[in-house]
Amino acid sequence: MSRVGKKPVQVPSGVTATVDGQLVKMKGAKGELAFRVPDEVLVSMADGSVKVDPRDATKDARAKWGMSRAQISNLVEGVSKGFERRLEINGVGYRAAMTGKTLKLSLGYSHDIDYEVPAGITITTPKPTEIVVAGIDKQRVGQTAAEIREYRGPEPYKGKGVKYAGEFIFRKEGKKK
Repeated sequence: MSRVGKKPVQVPSGVTATVDGQLVKMKGAKGELAFRVPDEVLVSMADGSVKVDPRDATKDARAKWGMSRAQISNLVEGVSKGFERRLEINGVGYRAAMTGKTLKLSLGYSHDIDYEVPAGITITTPKPTEIVVAGIDKQRVGQTAAEIREYRGPEPYKGKGVKYAGEFIFRKEGKKK
């Protein structure tokens, strides 16, 4: 039984929600998002909140029940507040800079890496060693941050590379003589 799915999603003031069959649309100050709920899940609108229920008691329906509720909750938060992921760059000479719509990364390779910013995502570099990825779609913000981190993930010996802010890197001891 899903504990997440039982709780209805409250729609705050300033956000309009519409449920059209299996399609849930949210419109707010930051923009507009939509999510198509799987057929195993029933979705309905009631007193300013969106309620999600499984159609039957199958394992598949119960699994998609909680996931659908979480996706709808992310829509509400995205159109009202937005999402943000912070990345930190550690290493001598490692830096990032925005040039137009391109993120230029210098990560110790023989060449600089040019990352084209996807539509709907904004990337800022407050410091040369800090990258802020922001947007209204939680999945796209996380995917963009993961793609940037993938260019040079943090290594366990010196901790050099691109890591999420607040991420703990398990450090290893170097070899002994």
